[in-house]
Amino acid sequence: MSDSELTLTSPLSAAAIHERPLLALTILWHPDLGRVGEQFIGGTGAQTVELSRFLPLFQRPAAEGRGLGHGGISRDPVHIARDGNDGIRVSVPHSRMVVELNGVEIVDSVFVNAAQVEAGAVLGLGRSVLVCIHWMTCLPKDNAVDGLLGVGAAAIRARDLIRQAAASEAPVLLLGETGTGKEVAARAIHGLGRRASAALVSVNMAALNEALAAADLFGAARGAYTGAQVARAGLFAEARDGTLFLDEIGNAPASVQPMLLRVLENGVYRPLGAAQDVRSNARLIAATDQDVYAPSFNQPLLRRLENLVIRLAPLRARREDIGVLIVHLLQGNAVAQQAGVVLPPALVGALANYDWPGNVRQLAHVVGRAVMGLAQGESPSFAALVDAPRLPAPAGAAPVADAPAPSARRPLSAIGEPEVLAAMEACGWTILAASAALGVSRPSMYKLLAAHPQIRRAEQIAPEELRTALAASGGALGACASLLKTPAEALRRRLDALGLIAWPAYGRGGVPPELDELSGSKLKTR
Repeated sequence: MSDSELTLTSPLSAAAIHERPLLALTILWHPDLGRVGEQFIGGTGAQTVELSRFLPLFQRPAAEGRGLGHGGISRDPVHIARDGNDGIRVSVPHSRMVVELNGVEIVDSVFVNAAQVEAGAVLGLGRSVLVCIHWMTCLPKDNAVDGLLGVGAAAIRARDLIRQAAASEAPVLLLGETGTGKEVAARAIHGLGRRASAALVSVNMAALNEALAAADLFGAARGAYTGAQVARAGLFAEARDGTLFLDEIGNAPASVQPMLLRVLENGVYRPLGAAQDVRSNARLIAATDQDVYAPSFNQPLLRRLENLVIRLAPLRARREDIGVLIVHLLQGNAVAQQAGVVLPPALVGALANYDWPGNVRQLAHVVGRAVMGLAQGESPSFAALVDAPRLPAPAGAAPVADAPAPSARRPLSAIGEPEVLAAMEACGWTILAASAALGVSRPSMYKLLAAHPQIRRAEQIAPEELRTALAASGGALGACASLLKTPAEALRRRLDALGLIAWPAYGRGGVPPELDELSGSKLKTR
């Protein structure tokens, strides 16, 4: 379980972190959108789950279980075997069904380590159904809170804590990256509490003017400062008997932090220029994506705010919820409903494998753009939708930069087979670029390639298969290497040795250095 799922107040945290998690399979996508979010929950120990058209049974809490049931899924099962170290081996059946792991087709058994399962492994079946393999640190339950969707442990725990916070009058601190739903959580806490009929007043602390911040929050008497022609009440007075939501508290002007501390300690404040204190009855909720534990933030104020802390996990840490969120966004989109728009499974797979730096907010924008394009008869690409130059690497794979930057070396044991394959695909099957993307040396990369069950040695591929792949790829070295699942450099040497290519201008074997690692190079076939 990641730190983002812990809270200072959760009674589950201390116990759950010492226990082995439950193996879970969640339906991320299905032609029947009503199936999205259904789950199969396994045990905590070593086990093998057979995933086929009919088994296992997926269900929602307190509902009947059903198999996946789609005709594109083989009756012969995919075996998902968990070992004693919480590694997972996925073995595909001998059938015509296409099986993909994190967006990469697999044809044999593939090992996924515990950390990659923690990040959520996306299994594609028959190019129609997506299932997320992940851990659960609690059992599924129906604890719905408006606006806070999700079937994974992080979402369930967040809703539990929101209900606990709503039953209390103590200050609440919401921590989470931008776009994780902090304001939604604040509204839920207010709406579920005894103050629901009173006002919820929100203020973005980062937007306050340093000179006027105190007056905005606490009010000011007439003449308290230049231009104060009349007395003003301030946001604390406006939120009386209700809730004051201090968004971006990490960016609060330093001048008002001691004043906020006084309100939290004594329940009173003094408007600027006033002769007497005013008692505040407002309930405080604060939120930030900043590091409030940094020395620049008033630490006594933090101690008062952290009475109840709720950490909202980023979307990349709750990949099992992406399908549920997409369905919700489609159902709330008028264009999608009027035009009957359904996202293609391939696009949903790309959405599920993305790490979403902008979290749920970014996902909502991307789904909205996709709906508009599809409603107009377009086939929007994922890269265009996220305004990215290339598809991101699947879950667990390091992102590929335009120019590889030096990175800390990683132990080979920390790199799983899907990550190696994804890096090679993303880097055009060039070893140097893939090794940089994975954070390993080139010699280490050779070891990873040699041990990989799907990556082939070019010298062991029959000439006839080479000719077929070369023709199918149109002479593009990277595309040919991808078809054959072999490194581009070794493939070029093999093709050259067999006389299957003719080098232009530079002469036989005389490719200039700038093309040697360029996967898009065109080869002239003999």
